[in-house]
Amino acid sequence: MASAKNFTTHFLEDWCKTGQKNEAMITMEILKLGFCSSAGNGNVLRRRCLRVKASTSSNQSVEIMKGKKVNGIHVGGVQYLSQRSSELLSENRTEESYNHAYLLGRFVENRFVYRQTFVIRSYEIGADKTASMETIMNLLQETALNHVASSGVAGNGFGATREMSLRKLIWVVTRIHLQVEKYSSWGDVVEIDTWVDAAGKNGMRRDWIIRDYNTQKIITRATSTWVIMNRETRRLCKIPDEVREEVQPFYLNRVSIAREDADSEKIEKLNDETAEIIRSGLAPRWNDMDANQHVNNVKYIGWILESVPINVLEDYNLTSMTMEYRRECRQCNVLESLTSMAETMTTEDSNGVNNSSRADLESTHLLRMEADKAEIVRARSVWQSKQKHLI
Repeated sequence: MASAKNFTTHFLEDWCKTGQKNEAMITMEILKLGFCSSAGNGNVLRRRCLRVKASTSSNQSVEIMKGKKVNGIHVGGVQYLSQRSSELLSENRTEESYNHAYLLGRFVENRFVYRQTFVIRSYEIGADKTASMETIMNLLQETALNHVASSGVAGNGFGATREMSLRKLIWVVTRIHLQVEKYSSWGDVVEIDTWVDAAGKNGMRRDWIIRDYNTQKIITRATSTWVIMNRETRRLCKIPDEVREEVQPFYLNRVSIAREDADSEKIEKLNDETAEIIRSGLAPRWNDMDANQHVNNVKYIGWILESVPINVLEDYNLTSMTMEYRRECRQCNVLESLTSMAETMTTEDSNGVNNSSRADLESTHLLRMEADKAEIVRARSVWQSKQKHLI
């Protein structure tokens, strides 16, 4: 005679997919498994049965770690999957689309806007314990690439459409402008929206906004201009009609930064006489190359900051940055970074004495080839004293 025993296990609320969250206990289904086994002499078959009863309770187990709730409830002050998943399921979303929303992102606003959520990781923060400008640029780039990959027009290239892949064409950025109001900290969750529009006859504009997931406040805005290059000849070319037909359905006449607020002024070209600091011998590494076989545009930020004075990096926040990309950089190239700093505003204390430590700064930058001095990137940055945020 076989004995029967009862056991209890717990399942995540979303697995049960129940609509009555306030009930103390909701019985689901009974799974009955039947199987046969032989007796010791091998002649008698005995039928045995295993009954499994699944149930869910509204009283979820919550653990506390470092003062924060975990197990899908709250992390970093943000309500996580238990709430958001119920919202998605209430919109009659499939489990596949639910996973896509958290792993890759999703389309909103009639598929004109692509939205993706990220958690700021420990390896994405800098010395001041907040996300770096490079981190922001990487997240913007990741969202843009996933936008193309999820659109249904992606080819086998790095962010290229099908028609572009057939013609050996790639996208290259010519200008990007970012305005950062607040840098996220480790563990913060950000939500990024991106969309595209035409830029003249042969360009495409891509915009982004970054929100704090918890407050939904916009903390970063960015806009960029892209053109098409032949992957083999490395020459710029016009957008073929077939490619234009692929991307036009996604065009949205909207800007993340108002035109009057965008940095559209020409960036001054620095030289040995006008630059205050010059750093030489900056060599790209193999890991700095991207899938299009040139240095990833995000890598230039680190080289630009190599010639910024250390006291500026320590005492100021980089609140705005504009970069104009002039030519490609390969692994065999050696670069120079040039920077010139200037105060844009000076405050006075109660005694009428200038306090330059609280003044905003504007810097001009140039990355160039060390061998022939050919321009790679011109840039302009705006810096705001960290001390101001404490007043």
